[in-house]
Amino acid sequence: MPSLAVVLLLLFSLTGPAHAGHRMDMDSMVMNENPTRLPQGCAQISEDVKITVHAGRKYAKKFSGLVFAYDRQSWEVPPCARLTVRFVNEDNIRHQFMVHGLPQDLYPMGMFTIEVSGPGEETASFILPPYKKTYLVHCDIAQHTEHGMKAQIKVAGGDRDLASLPGLTKPVRPDRYPTRWTGGRIVFLALALAGGILLVWAGRWILRSLAED
Repeated sequence: MPSLAVVLLLLFSLTGPAHAGHRMDMDSMVMNENPTRLPQGCAQISEDVKITVHAGRKYAKKFSGLVFAYDRQSWEVPPCARLTVRFVNEDNIRHQFMVHGLPQDLYPMGMFTIEVSGPGEETASFILPPYKKTYLVHCDIAQHTEHGMKAQIKVAGGDRDLASLPGLTKPVRPDRYPTRWTGGRIVFLALALAGGILLVWAGRWILRSLAED
């Protein structure tokens, strides 16, 4: 079932500009596909760039504390390039490849989206503007973004690196797990250490006794 954001995008496109391309079936969805219309400032398509993006749990295993990830977290694309994305979902749940910050005259709400509802793939294209800029890529399911499914597209080198990209940049608010040392916890730790030392001593004493017998 499509997410609320995807449903809103579909409704917006149905009532918005006629060139806002979308398609949807039971297994996948594409929103705001644009393989032909040039953004302002682009005289022609500079280059056809094709990428394959894999999404799934297994790509998060190399990042501590994460659950989901793309197989890459950054792509470099020339200005005015037509980017064709083959999006491969390797999980049994829905994942998305959603790009933010695109020109709203071509991409309603500034978004381009591919969604695959389970194991499978979908391919779609869009044309990037001529400006030096970094665009956010993520899964629109909030928990998936929070747990690692976040990346960036850098046009002409980009204007910055986004924060909290797995393996690339530091989180804005890193997870912290401070220990609150109360009196009870200090006593418990001391007893645990004493118990451990006693067990080691008892074990050695037993081994020595068995060896002497």
